[in-house]
Amino acid sequence: MNYIVLDLEWNQSNTGLEEENDKFPFEIIEIGALRLSGDYLMVGEFSQLIKPQVYTEMHLITSKLIHLQMQELERGKLFPEAAEQFLRWCGEDYIFCTWGDQDVKELQRNMKFYHMKPLSHGPIIYLNIQKLFSIAYEDGKSRKALEYAVDFLGMEKDIPFHRAFSDAYYTAKILEKIAAEYPEVLKKVSYDTYHPPACREKEIKVQFDTYMKYISREFDNKTDAMADKEVISSRCYLCHRNLRKKIRWFTSNSRHYYCLAYCDKHGYLKGKIRLRRSCNDKIYVVKTTKFITEQEAAMLAERHAHARELKRRHNRRHKQAQANQRQEK
Repeated sequence: MNYIVLDLEWNQSNTGLEEENDKFPFEIIEIGALRLSGDYLMVGEFSQLIKPQVYTEMHLITSKLIHLQMQELERGKLFPEAAEQFLRWCGEDYIFCTWGDQDVKELQRNMKFYHMKPLSHGPIIYLNIQKLFSIAYEDGKSRKALEYAVDFLGMEKDIPFHRAFSDAYYTAKILEKIAAEYPEVLKKVSYDTYHPPACREKEIKVQFDTYMKYISREFDNKTDAMADKEVISSRCYLCHRNLRKKIRWFTSNSRHYYCLAYCDKHGYLKGKIRLRRSCNDKIYVVKTTKFITEQEAAMLAERHAHARELKRRHNRRHKQAQANQRQEK
């Protein structure tokens, strides 16, 4: 298997008024990539400018950041041709590697805009080198800039940053370093969910060393998602038993939901649900479950109490507003 280390540069609306802005916020203007062998040796390069068709005025910040002018892009290829050429170059057996979690999503969004055949009909496994750098060298939670990581590792900065090929090059060098020093970290793959699982049978259930991740199929709305038994279950991923909840699913923002369950063998299990909107304007769920300490369980109970109090205050205000409206009539 090859590693395709990918970096994209994109432009966006300079005014925010273009009618395509909501469904096509970023237009790819450059693709840069390196192909690494299974031994992390660089065996191929790809670089291509793309002639924009939607945002034909360079965004001021984009222009300053990547040092590209619209006149240069006029010499580029149209996106469908460039993307097809890039995917042929990738070959058959590969995994994408990117700095951050946006590039694979934006590649697919641009492909959909141009009615190209999708890369996948479900989630795509890839390596987020930004996340892996944090796991290998820092706290596992921080997300640092590419140049910070290059400086941290004492690497030579022999080509400028903020162009697609050069950023892919530095990302590849960091991947090589991680593979040499912390190869076990590379097991921590990421999932791009621009296309969620197509059906229940293809839903993602994967166990990592300290937590379990579940990615659901699409639902028509939030109510249907939160009524699904698999979505709201609290299963111990070590002994595979369904657990009784100490705290049922609750939320304070209608996007993130939490629960607390208890396993007699393994202790407190925290569940977290993130509701996400798919490219088809439907709802899907990303759920993680992990074991936490008794102190962390107590903190979650405090958060639950706070969320309940906020809900009570909201309900009182709502009832008072209704009462005021009736009096005015």
